[in-house]
Amino acid sequence: MSRMSKTVQVQKRHNQQKVDTVEKVAKLAQKYPVLAVTSLSKVRASQLMAVRKALRQHAEVFVVKNKLAVLGLKKAGIKNADQLLSHLTGQNALIFSTYDPFKLFLTLDRNKVFLAARAGDKAPDDIIVPAGNTSLPAGPVLSEFREAGIQTKIEGGSIWVNKDSVAVKKGGEITPKLSSLLSKLNIKPIRAGLTIAMAYESGLIYAGELVTIDLEKYRASLMEAYSSSRGLAILIGYVTKETAPDILARAYREALSLQVEAGLLDKETAAMILGRAEAEAAALEAKAKEKGLQ
Repeated sequence: MSRMSKTVQVQKRHNQQKVDTVEKVAKLAQKYPVLAVTSLSKVRASQLMAVRKALRQHAEVFVVKNKLAVLGLKKAGIKNADQLLSHLTGQNALIFSTYDPFKLFLTLDRNKVFLAARAGDKAPDDIIVPAGNTSLPAGPVLSEFREAGIQTKIEGGSIWVNKDSVAVKKGGEITPKLSSLLSKLNIKPIRAGLTIAMAYESGLIYAGELVTIDLEKYRASLMEAYSSSRGLAILIGYVTKETAPDILARAYREALSLQVEAGLLDKETAAMILGRAEAEAAALEAKAKEKGLQ
């Protein structure tokens, strides 16, 4: 077989693979109601496998070149596809899912892991080196602590960090020496995994930040809303299972206060009424003595 015919066969096979890929993207887009574009930056093969396992029976993850993804999604006739596809840059994976974009975000977020920092990475938050024994022997590594502005001492042959110290602030660039030091301390500050850049559902396109859910913040907001609404319900006397004890307690206190003001004696008010009368009598006696009266 000539070299020319071999080249033609390879090209045909390569072109057929492209056609098959475009066809697969189109079929997946028609099969699933939700599509998410996710960045593969800092994502390792093991993480991708974990995500596929977590999404089994609910989604398919397809790593595909951007140009082929564009062709496939256009072939599927996705509404507003051009707007979505304009955000396909860098290395990406498409996730076709039955989950809505918000549930899909939470699933991906639970499968993120912490990785060691590399030189050039940006600190996602303040990176703190905790106080205590590092278990590192005294030696050249002490200079790395000094360059990072971390105060240390030598005790029992080991390096101890004097107090919790910020090695680099949020957004700061991690230097090669700091990366080395954090690795020695087994501090892994970089949280990595699939991140939704854009999501598509029923013709609507969501930016990644719109589907991001901070569960702790959401929980705190719900608790605050519950506390405020409960306080208002008690104030206006709206009786429910949750407010009834407080409303009855308030009504009891108000009734008791009114009874004491009116001087109505019974076993519950006697001590308060007599105590108040005694206090008023003592005050009157003290006033009389000031004026020289006996």
